[in-house]
Amino acid sequence: MVFRRTTKSSKRFYLRMKLLDRHGNFCYRYIRWVLCLSLSLYFISSYLISSSTTPTSLHKATVSTLRTSSSVSRALFETNTTDLQQPKSQKPILSRGVFNDLKVYIYDLPPKYNSDWLANERCSKHLFAAEVAIHKALLSGDVRTLDPSEADFFFVPVYVSCNFSSQNGFPAIGQARPLLASAVRLISSELPFWNRSGGADHVFVASHDYGACFHAMEDEAIADGIPEFLKRSIILQTFGVRYRHPCQAVENVLIPPYVSPESVQSTLERAPESGKRDIWVYFRGKMEAHPKNASGHFYSKRVRTVIWQKYHRNRKFYLKRQRYDGYQSEIVRSVFCLCPLGWAPWSPRLVESVALGCIPVIIADGIQFPFADVVRWSQISLTVAEKDVGKKLGRILEHVVATNLSGIQRNLWDPEIRRALLFNHKIQVGDATWQVLDALSRKLDKSYRSSRLLGQRRFDT
Repeated sequence: MVFRRTTKSSKRFYLRMKLLDRHGNFCYRYIRWVLCLSLSLYFISSYLISSSTTPTSLHKATVSTLRTSSSVSRALFETNTTDLQQPKSQKPILSRGVFNDLKVYIYDLPPKYNSDWLANERCSKHLFAAEVAIHKALLSGDVRTLDPSEADFFFVPVYVSCNFSSQNGFPAIGQARPLLASAVRLISSELPFWNRSGGADHVFVASHDYGACFHAMEDEAIADGIPEFLKRSIILQTFGVRYRHPCQAVENVLIPPYVSPESVQSTLERAPESGKRDIWVYFRGKMEAHPKNASGHFYSKRVRTVIWQKYHRNRKFYLKRQRYDGYQSEIVRSVFCLCPLGWAPWSPRLVESVALGCIPVIIADGIQFPFADVVRWSQISLTVAEKDVGKKLGRILEHVVATNLSGIQRNLWDPEIRRALLFNHKIQVGDATWQVLDALSRKLDKSYRSSRLLGQRRFDT
């Protein structure tokens, strides 16, 4: 009995061993596959965990989308707005070769032409103050040369927009022509550089309604025309249209109106933490029901009057006629900002709207925009014909909301665009003065010195 039990156990053991031997190769392969799979999963999961803890930067489109949502955090908002003052590039402002080694000589004129006007603080802060801002930035810029013989261009710093009317407080530019003529007589009598080129390489700023015509009313500006002594010079001017116009018939660089970068930065820092834009359409400014003034002109070609009459009872339109110093805090809460023409086509609202993230709705037929090769105006703004304001404005805005509102807002928050429209105390890469210098570098054929050097090189070859 014992022997028989032992024999049966031995047979079972023998059969199990035989079975294992038959499938042993399969088991080995199975174990090896499981082991390899486990190791692969371990390494992949380790990599994913380490990657998720690595700091990453937000894409501009993400920042833009969050900026306009009600859940945006203050930290994210402030991270986005710091780009206003800080260029991404940390390279020197003007390394050798930038702007084709452009050199600018700045005339040191008596204070009656410029610094005396600064006694009034408004002189350096109002919408025409680009003449002051450009002068100050060039004084400390790397393009400045103290040797006029090596200059490509000559900057003539005359402030013509700082004489404020005692009646209405607006800049009075009646003294512009005689003041500029006096400055030209001075520089042409004391130094030879004006006379040798006829003023062709001399640069002036005309940062008011109709530019080099120096008048706020278009028909008077056209009648007066551009002063004869400036017709060969280069004018930095805010006035620009896409059609032929007597006040544009001069070599010019189109510049934005002045908006203080400090005020923009301050407004962005004080903006609501939610970042919510609770105003759909915004406008604050002069908006007369009876716009014909004593001179017979119709202000804004009646466009602002039509806007008021048509939309001031519409709850979606936030329209105010009273002045308010803190109006930028309203712009930063708005989705659309109306930018209708005044006496001239342009307005500081163009710059303020872009800088504060409100889509500018431009109502000024034929207007030409500053720095159009850098600022993609068609992608960050809307243009509405003057004749369509009364009947189509609301429908146009509704259509944009239903189609490509978020895309325009993303484009609008590109810090490079905002930077290009603001003048800083010192030149920064890509800012408004930087754009002016870039434009001048493409006009070196107007420079007497550059023409001489080019002619000499041709002669030598």
